[in-house]
Formats: sequence, structure tokens, C-alpha cells
Amino acid sequence: MLKHRLTHPEILSALAGAGHGSQVLIADGNYPFSTGSNPEAPCVYLNLTRGYAPVDEVLAVLADAIVIEAAQVMMPNEGPEPAIFDAFRRVLGPEVPLGKMGRFDFYEAARGQDVALVIATGEQRIYANILLTIGVVPEG
Repeated sequence: MLKHRLTHPEILSALAGAGHGSQVLIADGNYPFSTGSNPEAPCVYLNLTRGYAPVDEVLAVLADAIVIEAAQVMMPNEGPEPAIFDAFRRVLGPEVPLGKMGRFDFYEAARGQDVALVIATGEQRIYANILLTIGVVPEG
């Protein structure tokens, strides 16, 4: 039995095949999964219903299982920073700052070959999309 919180078999399988520099997309219920992500990456659908599997909760489970080297978020062209970013910062801590990208640049990055896993959520908060880069597990 696994000791960490992550037990989803498809997510574990995709992470087992990923490595340093591979990326994971966790996205909200408004995200265009079929056109805005790597078509070769497995997509795990956690979006059973609206609001289910909040992105920050999925992020917290992943952060418990993998080293996160970098994080990119989708930033709106206008207006204040989305409130979900504070939740991301609470999970990631100060050692992983949020890189900000415009919507179309984010889509382009999420379509990249380095994206090894896509996680679809039913998150309803807007701009709750985050692209993680997997880091190196330290020795020991």
C-alpha cells in the first residue's frame, strides 16, 4: 500500500513514465482539454460534476508525491490576479514561484511534447489552470 496520498492508478502510471522536465497540466472545468493540451498525453478526468476535484486540492496531492521545479499559470489580459493563485502559492510555498503566461501562450505550452499528463477537473474558479514542471528527487 502506498504511504502518500496519491493513489489514482492512471495518474501514478503517467507520473512513473515522466521524469525531470516533464510537465503536468491541472486545469479547470472551462479548459479546452481536446485542443489546449498535448494530444499524446494521457488525460485523467476527475470532473465528475461541477466543482468537484478543486485544482488546488489536486495540486496538493501531486505536491506530496512529486518534486515540483516550476509552475506556470494562465493570467488574464486585464483585471486583478485571480484569487486561486494564492491557493497555489500556499501549496507550492515560496520556493516555487508562479510564472505567468497569457491565455494563448499557456495553451501553446500545454500542447507541448513535454506535457506527460493532463488532469481535467470540474473546478469552477476561473483561471484555475496550472502547468507544473517535474523536478529532480534529491539523493538520500
